[in-house]
Amino acid sequence: MIDQQPSLGVFELPLRVYIEDTDAGGIVFHAKYLHYMERARTEWVRSNGVGLRAGLRDNISYVVQRLSIHYGFPARLDDELLVTAEPLAHGRVWMDFRQRVLKRADRTELAEATVRVACVALDTGKPRRLPDTMAKLLQHHFNPISQSE
Repeated sequence: MIDQQPSLGVFELPLRVYIEDTDAGGIVFHAKYLHYMERARTEWVRSNGVGLRAGLRDNISYVVQRLSIHYGFPARLDDELLVTAEPLAHGRVWMDFRQRVLKRADRTELAEATVRVACVALDTGKPRRLPDTMAKLLQHHFNPISQSE
């Protein structure tokens, strides 16, 4: 279950590490952190009322354009995690997020990343403007006072 929280600011998605996420030693495989971060970004979008299926019908897709990640400590089998998604900046066709994977018990940072997600046309893969719903969400996140006037 996803924690209910304010829609703006840092979004937190609780997850548990399963055997499928780990190597033979019970340590989370490095690429799985990217899966966790993808889920957190997706749930951030959903928690703010933006439908992803509608985007697919409108020929919209989102792709990771740039990623920088630092792994600090390993996550292990059965760990309870919090995966965050926090918008940092946006342009006409892209959004930057800061994302962290934390151990839920003591909030130890296991991994931290900056991710740029670009909006593209689903059929061609070419860049396209963020849809109005996403652009308004981001504008409200960065300028909450001006949106309420």
